[in-house]
Amino acid sequence: MAVVIGTSGWQYRDWRGRLYPPRLPQRLWLEHHAALFATVESNAAFYRLPEQHTFEAWRQRTPADFRWAVKASRFLTHIKRLREPEEPVARLMERATGLGERLDAVLLQLPPTLKADAGLLRECLACFPPTVRVAVEPRHDSWWTDEVRTLLERYGAALCWADRGEKPIAPLWRTADWGYLRFHTGAEGWGYPPAVLQTWADRLAATYTDDEDVLVYFNNDPGGNAVVDAVVFAEAVRRAGRTPTRVPTAEQATGLAWTGEERLPVAT
Repeated sequence: MAVVIGTSGWQYRDWRGRLYPPRLPQRLWLEHHAALFATVESNAAFYRLPEQHTFEAWRQRTPADFRWAVKASRFLTHIKRLREPEEPVARLMERATGLGERLDAVLLQLPPTLKADAGLLRECLACFPPTVRVAVEPRHDSWWTDEVRTLLERYGAALCWADRGEKPIAPLWRTADWGYLRFHTGAEGWGYPPAVLQTWADRLAATYTDDEDVLVYFNNDPGGNAVVDAVVFAEAVRRAGRTPTRVPTAEQATGLAWTGEERLPVAT
């Protein structure tokens, strides 16, 4: 099992001097991120769907082995609330084709007020090309039914596993031959204790085989916690007997590689 580890976004000002060298221009941050990680989850499309040429530029600026996950537009998930999905999905896919073969998955994060409606979800999933992997992150407890689980399995859509406050906020269903995991925030502050990350690594190793992959994204970006936790998680994955993709060194994650200064660890 390849555990593909990245962060939810890369353009965070407080990462300057940590992940990014202090004098590195912001226009080169993506290239730097892609040299240290093998994937990123782009949230840009959620707030404002980029034009196709932007996706094309992102593809050209990243290495051939770099993977992209794209968070679907909030117009589809939060405004339309999955109703009439044909046009929003078609527009997303038309533009995201700029990523070419590097588009690895689309994330549908549903609003916490959206109660379960298997019909709406079925209609939405049916709009995606069969070659596109879709992960679904419901955030209302009414979604945890056998009908929804069966629907996800039928479309090969991964139920997004998610952690908030150091505990799962969704059932740990395996609904596809690949997985998707998001880390939102620790119980005290943004960072995660190593023991919690080890528990998640062990869960992945127990659920997915060596020839299946799982996309893992750290969304706890403030203060660079996402980067530090990604490094710690990669070590946890190795201890669990699985193979992580590239992550920064501990020195790169905290900025010591660029400044040579002593710095307190990022709080967990």
